[in-house]
Amino acid sequence: MEHAILYDCDGTLIDSEHIAGSVCAEALTRIGFPMTMETFNARFTGIPAPRTWEILKEEIPFALPEGFNEAIDAEIYRRFESELQPIPGAAEAVRAIGGKRAVASSTRLDSLRKNLIRTGLAPLFDPHIYSASEVARGKPAPDVFLYAAAKIGVDPANAIVIEDSVAGVTAGLRAGMRVIGFHGASNGVEGLDARLLAAGALMVVHHMDRLPEAVAALRG
Repeated sequence: MEHAILYDCDGTLIDSEHIAGSVCAEALTRIGFPMTMETFNARFTGIPAPRTWEILKEEIPFALPEGFNEAIDAEIYRRFESELQPIPGAAEAVRAIGGKRAVASSTRLDSLRKNLIRTGLAPLFDPHIYSASEVARGKPAPDVFLYAAAKIGVDPANAIVIEDSVAGVTAGLRAGMRVIGFHGASNGVEGLDARLLAAGALMVVHHMDRLPEAVAALRG
Protein backbone atom coordinates (compact mmCIF):
# COMPACT_ATOMS: atom_id res chain seq x y z
CA MET A 1 0.00 0.00 0.00
CA GLU A 2 1.66 3.20 -1.20
CA HIS A 3 1.25 6.31 0.89
CA ALA A 4 1.81 9.95 -0.05
CA ILE A 5 2.11 13.23 1.79
CA LEU A 6 0.31 16.33 0.51
CA TYR A 7 1.74 19.53 1.94
CA ASP A 8 0.01 22.86 2.16
CA CYS A 9 2.45 25.69 1.43
CA ASP A 10 1.77 29.00 3.20
CA GLY A 11 2.18 28.58 6.94
CA THR A 12 3.26 24.97 6.48
CA LEU A 13 6.33 25.01 4.21
CA ILE A 14 6.93 28.77 4.00
CA ASP A 15 6.49 31.40 6.71
CA SER A 16 4.46 33.84 4.63
CA GLU A 17 1.17 34.47 6.41
CA HIS A 18 2.42 37.15 8.80
CA ILE A 19 3.64 39.14 5.79
CA ALA A 20 0.55 38.77 3.63
CA GLY A 21 -1.80 39.19 6.58
CA SER A 22 -0.03 42.36 7.74
CA VAL A 23 -0.16 43.92 4.28
CA CYS A 24 -3.85 43.16 3.88
CA ALA A 25 -4.81 44.29 7.39
CA GLU A 26 -2.84 47.53 7.11
CA ALA A 27 -4.41 48.31 3.73
CA LEU A 28 -7.92 47.70 5.03
CA THR A 29 -7.26 49.85 8.09
CA ARG A 30 -5.99 52.73 5.93
CA ILE A 31 -9.24 52.86 3.96
CA GLY A 32 -11.40 52.90 7.10
CA PHE A 33 -12.10 49.21 7.73
CA PRO A 34 -9.92 48.47 10.79
CA MET A 35 -8.30 45.04 10.86
CA THR A 36 -5.32 43.43 12.58
CA MET A 37 -3.01 40.85 11.08
CA GLU A 38 -4.11 38.37 13.74
CA THR A 39 -7.80 38.87 12.95
CA PHE A 40 -7.24 38.72 9.19
CA ASN A 41 -5.27 35.49 9.43
CA ALA A 42 -7.68 33.89 11.90
CA ARG A 43 -10.49 34.41 9.40
CA PHE A 44 -8.85 33.89 6.04
CA THR A 45 -5.78 31.67 6.38
CA GLY A 46 -6.09 28.80 3.92
CA ILE A 47 -8.85 30.41 1.87
CA PRO A 48 -7.95 31.41 -1.71
CA ALA A 49 -7.45 35.15 -2.13
CA PRO A 50 -10.30 35.65 -4.64
CA ARG A 51 -12.78 34.14 -2.17
CA THR A 52 -11.31 36.19 0.70
CA TRP A 53 -11.97 39.41 -1.17
CA GLU A 54 -15.45 38.28 -2.21
CA ILE A 55 -16.28 37.86 1.47
CA LEU A 56 -14.76 41.19 2.47
CA LYS A 57 -16.48 43.12 -0.33
CA GLU A 58 -19.80 41.89 1.05
CA GLU A 59 -18.91 43.24 4.52
CA ILE A 60 -17.21 46.55 3.71
CA PRO A 61 -19.90 49.26 3.45
CA PHE A 62 -18.15 51.12 0.64
CA ALA A 63 -16.41 50.32 -2.62
CA LEU A 64 -12.72 49.49 -2.54
CA PRO A 65 -10.51 52.16 -4.13
CA GLU A 66 -9.43 51.59 -7.72
CA GLY A 67 -6.31 49.42 -7.87
CA PHE A 68 -6.64 48.38 -4.20
CA ASN A 69 -6.03 44.66 -4.68
CA GLU A 70 -3.30 45.23 -7.24
CA ALA A 71 -1.46 47.48 -4.78
CA ILE A 72 -1.74 44.83 -2.07
CA ASP A 73 -0.37 42.15 -4.41
CA ALA A 74 2.55 44.40 -5.35
CA GLU A 75 3.42 45.13 -1.71
CA ILE A 76 3.22 41.46 -0.73
CA TYR A 77 5.49 40.57 -3.65
CA ARG A 78 7.94 43.31 -2.67
CA ARG A 79 8.14 42.09 0.92
CA PHE A 80 8.37 38.45 -0.10
CA GLU A 81 11.45 39.27 -2.18
CA SER A 82 13.40 40.35 0.91
CA GLU A 83 11.60 38.71 3.85
CA LEU A 84 10.17 35.35 2.79
CA GLN A 85 11.71 32.35 4.56
CA PRO A 86 10.97 28.63 4.70
CA ILE A 87 9.51 27.23 7.89
CA PRO A 88 12.53 26.17 9.98
CA GLY A 89 13.32 22.51 9.37
CA ALA A 90 10.85 22.13 6.50
CA ALA A 91 13.34 20.84 3.94
CA GLU A 92 14.88 18.41 6.41
CA ALA A 93 11.47 17.06 7.43
CA VAL A 94 10.34 16.56 3.83
CA ARG A 95 13.55 14.68 3.02
CA ALA A 96 13.29 12.55 6.17
CA ILE A 97 9.68 11.58 5.43
CA GLY A 98 10.49 10.81 1.80
CA GLY A 99 8.12 8.90 -0.46
CA LYS A 100 5.55 10.29 -2.84
CA ARG A 101 4.68 13.88 -2.14
CA ALA A 102 3.14 17.01 -3.58
CA VAL A 103 2.31 20.58 -2.68
CA ALA A 104 -1.43 21.39 -2.72
CA SER A 105 -1.97 25.08 -2.00
CA SER A 106 -4.58 27.83 -2.21
CA THR A 107 -2.01 30.22 -3.70
CA ARG A 108 -2.14 30.95 -7.44
CA LEU A 109 0.17 28.60 -9.32
CA ASP A 110 2.60 31.21 -10.65
CA SER A 111 3.06 32.79 -7.20
CA LEU A 112 3.22 29.38 -5.54
CA ARG A 113 6.08 28.23 -7.74
CA LYS A 114 7.95 31.53 -7.29
CA ASN A 115 7.64 31.31 -3.50
CA LEU A 116 8.88 27.72 -3.39
CA ILE A 117 11.78 28.59 -5.67
CA ARG A 118 12.61 31.68 -3.57
CA THR A 119 12.77 29.59 -0.39
CA GLY A 120 14.73 26.74 -2.00
CA LEU A 121 11.96 24.16 -1.57
CA ALA A 122 10.81 23.72 -5.17
CA PRO A 123 13.33 20.97 -6.07
CA LEU A 124 11.88 18.77 -3.31
CA PHE A 125 8.51 18.68 -5.07
CA ASP A 126 8.92 19.38 -8.78
CA PRO A 127 6.91 18.71 -10.86
CA HIS A 128 4.22 17.98 -8.26
CA ILE A 129 3.26 21.53 -7.25
CA TYR A 130 -0.48 22.10 -7.52
CA SER A 131 -2.76 25.06 -6.88
CA ALA A 132 -6.43 25.63 -6.21
CA SER A 133 -6.29 27.92 -9.25
CA GLU A 134 -6.15 24.72 -11.34
CA VAL A 135 -9.41 23.27 -10.00
CA ALA A 136 -13.03 24.35 -9.76
CA ARG A 137 -13.17 25.12 -6.05
CA GLY A 138 -10.67 26.25 -3.45
CA LYS A 139 -10.32 25.06 0.13
CA PRO A 140 -12.37 24.13 2.17
CA ALA A 141 -13.57 22.14 -0.86
CA PRO A 142 -11.44 19.02 -1.42
CA ASP A 143 -10.66 19.67 -5.09
CA VAL A 144 -6.95 20.58 -4.92
CA PHE A 145 -6.11 17.61 -2.67
CA LEU A 146 -7.99 15.18 -4.92
CA TYR A 147 -6.27 16.70 -7.95
CA ALA A 148 -2.82 16.34 -6.37
CA ALA A 149 -3.52 12.74 -5.31
CA ALA A 150 -4.60 11.85 -8.85
CA LYS A 151 -1.50 13.48 -10.33
CA ILE A 152 0.90 11.49 -8.14
CA GLY A 153 -1.13 8.28 -8.41
CA VAL A 154 -2.20 7.64 -4.83
CA ASP A 155 -5.55 6.60 -3.39
CA PRO A 156 -6.91 9.50 -1.29
CA ALA A 157 -7.40 7.05 1.58
CA ASN A 158 -3.62 6.55 1.62
CA ALA A 159 -2.74 10.24 1.58
CA ILE A 160 -1.77 12.28 4.63
CA VAL A 161 -2.29 16.05 4.51
CA ILE A 162 -0.13 18.55 6.42
CA GLU A 163 -2.13 21.74 7.04
CA ASP A 164 -2.06 24.88 9.17
CA SER A 165 -5.61 26.14 8.58
CA VAL A 166 -9.15 25.09 9.41
CA ALA A 167 -10.08 25.48 5.74
CA GLY A 168 -7.24 23.16 4.76
CA VAL A 169 -8.03 20.55 7.41
CA THR A 170 -11.65 20.57 6.27
CA ALA A 171 -10.58 20.17 2.64
CA GLY A 172 -8.35 17.22 3.50
CA LEU A 173 -11.09 15.44 5.40
CA ARG A 174 -13.59 16.05 2.61
CA ALA A 175 -11.06 14.43 0.26
CA GLY A 176 -11.10 11.31 2.43
CA MET A 177 -7.58 11.87 3.74
CA ARG A 178 -6.04 11.96 7.19
CA VAL A 179 -4.73 15.31 8.36
CA ILE A 180 -1.88 16.42 10.62
CA GLY A 181 -2.18 20.00 11.83
CA PHE A 182 0.85 22.27 11.87
CA HIS A 183 1.19 25.30 14.14
CA GLY A 184 4.71 26.57 13.77
CA ALA A 185 4.42 29.65 11.56
CA SER A 186 4.31 33.33 12.46
CA ASN A 187 0.65 33.84 11.58
CA GLY A 188 -0.46 35.17 14.97
CA VAL A 189 -3.59 33.00 15.13
CA GLU A 190 -4.51 32.37 18.77
CA GLY A 191 -5.90 29.00 19.82
CA LEU A 192 -4.94 27.45 16.51
CA ASP A 193 -4.17 24.03 18.01
CA ALA A 194 -7.70 23.70 19.34
CA ARG A 195 -9.20 24.98 16.10
CA LEU A 196 -7.26 22.49 13.98
CA LEU A 197 -8.18 19.58 16.26
CA ALA A 198 -11.83 20.63 16.35
CA ALA A 199 -11.82 20.72 12.54
CA GLY A 200 -10.64 17.11 12.47
CA ALA A 201 -6.83 17.08 12.51
CA LEU A 202 -5.63 13.91 14.21
CA MET A 203 -2.76 15.71 15.94
CA VAL A 204 -0.93 19.04 15.84
CA VAL A 205 2.84 19.45 15.61
CA HIS A 206 4.65 22.70 16.45
CA HIS A 207 8.02 22.15 14.79
CA MET A 208 9.06 20.41 11.62
CA ASP A 209 11.48 18.16 13.47
CA ARG A 210 8.46 16.38 14.98
CA LEU A 211 6.67 15.87 11.68
CA PRO A 212 8.48 12.70 10.53
CA GLU A 213 7.55 11.00 13.82
CA ALA A 214 3.91 12.10 13.46
CA VAL A 215 3.71 10.80 9.89
CA ALA A 216 5.27 7.50 10.91
CA ALA A 217 2.66 7.12 13.66
CA LEU A 218 -0.19 7.54 11.18
CA ARG A 219 1.37 5.18 8.68
CA GLY A 220 1.48 2.60 11.42
